[in-house]
Amino acid sequence: MTASVRRALRLEHRLTQPNASLADLDAAVALAADHEIAALTVNPWLVKVAKRLLGRTRVTLGTVIGFPHGSQLLSVKAFEASKALEQGATQIDFVVNGGALASGDDETVFNDMLAVVDMAHSALASAGVIVEPAPLSEELVRKACHLAERAGADYVVTSTGTATAAATLERTRVLRESVGPRIGVKASGRFRTADQVSAAVAAGATRVSTNLTPALARSAADAAPLAAAAG
Repeated sequence: MTASVRRALRLEHRLTQPNASLADLDAAVALAADHEIAALTVNPWLVKVAKRLLGRTRVTLGTVIGFPHGSQLLSVKAFEASKALEQGATQIDFVVNGGALASGDDETVFNDMLAVVDMAHSALASAGVIVEPAPLSEELVRKACHLAERAGADYVVTSTGTATAAATLERTRVLRESVGPRIGVKASGRFRTADQVSAAVAAGATRVSTNLTPALARSAADAAPLAAAAG
């Protein structure tokens, strides 16, 4: 395996914009396969088709649950996750219940996390908590990370992906400081250059998720610091 491919294992292509189409999915699958990207994360309705298109590639298929606000009932998130797993997803990113967190209802937040994490693990899939900071304080973000670790999450995610690269780098540092070494940190934001991807890895990201272009996928794979890929 070449150095550039090993570095590409840190990269994740994200296709979660509200109007992502089947044509967008075709292009995303081709990009992920051509550049040996670690994972492709798509909207739930695209999971079944993405699974078929990815075929025997080694690209991990992920999706987003409770997206983008996280305020759905636990039973709704659990059902959404179960259908995504049934249709072929092996990586589940779900949004923290920010309202419950801000209300001091740690039990609801924890149970919400535990339900999805346990469901994913029962299907031999990984699960990560999207800790969308705005408008949460840093204290609450850190608390969410602690609860995610306690719930058995495999990683925490900086945001739903709309944050700028600069903001994502700062959030990456906070998340990395807030969890132990067992937990991965996914830097999810609007990265535009290979240098920004490298900076996210240097800040503690074990995975970098963005809407990749072919040029960025090539340059980021060549420039990102080499280290172990996210689990």
